[in-house]
Amino acid sequence: MYHETEYRVPYADTDQMGVVYYANYLEYFERSRTEMLRSGGLPYSELEKRGVFLPVSEAYCKYHAPARYDDLLVFRSYVKEIRGVRMVIASEVRRGGELLVSGYVMLVSVNADRKVCRMSNDLIESCQQFFYEPENEQ
Repeated sequence: MYHETEYRVPYADTDQMGVVYYANYLEYFERSRTEMLRSGGLPYSELEKRGVFLPVSEAYCKYHAPARYDDLLVFRSYVKEIRGVRMVIASEVRRGGELLVSGYVMLVSVNADRKVCRMSNDLIESCQQFFYEPENEQ
């Protein structure tokens, strides 16, 4: 399963031609994964209270088509992998059925002492519902 969030593009996200700035897509990925974790029952705020942080160690973004001012976008995020100290979350930005941007971020689990640590069982369990392989989609 994957998580979806809708977002209407404000003028502030665009350039003078009304096209969404490329860098905003990474922000959209962040919004999408934040909402995914929240809906799974373990938001970033709760993780931080527990002394667990998930900084991005790698990000990849492939641009397919532009989004424009006032477009209604759908952000789709899903977990591709949780293993050891890392989690890979894939994201897509769509307008209607059209894929605009796809990519992923790799997050690393870090404890309050700023040391890399294994992903917590609570986090793994809260993300189980979001494991998804789009290649298997009918």
